[in-house]
Amino acid sequence: MNRTNRILSRVPIGIIVLGLGIQLVPYGRNHTNPPVTGEPKWDSPTTKALFDRTCADCHSNQTVWPWYSNVAPVSWLIQKHVDDGRKEFNVSEWGRRNNHGDEAARAVRNGSMPDTGYVPLHPEARLTDAEKEQLIKGLVATFGDAPQRQRGTAAQPKP
Repeated sequence: MNRTNRILSRVPIGIIVLGLGIQLVPYGRNHTNPPVTGEPKWDSPTTKALFDRTCADCHSNQTVWPWYSNVAPVSWLIQKHVDDGRKEFNVSEWGRRNNHGDEAARAVRNGSMPDTGYVPLHPEARLTDAEKEQLIKGLVATFGDAPQRQRGTAAQPKP
């Protein structure tokens, strides 16, 4: 067996060892959901149901953690998405400052939400055109609409 073949035969073993080793990194497996401290006054039960179906895993404290959220490096990516989503806009901590609910309709309208990586793994989050329009209208009715946000200013949540 020549040197190149010996090296190539060790590559799969190296990949397996690396894959097992990264499982020891603790980030991405703290799947506790903080308590719900407030919730917005939804304009309708339909808006809340559509939101729960498409947005709540990252934008609430009621995340459903799938089995693959325990496997690194996927767990790292999911944890970061949830942490970032909760920080930007969290319906379970309604009333806190800088809770950008008024940007929710715009994010759905322009297609940046739900995240493109989320929908294939969560087919229930796929919206028909009619459901998308209904969600956008409901989000505007619940949170308002901020087409453009000036840097450094934040709209206050609706009481």
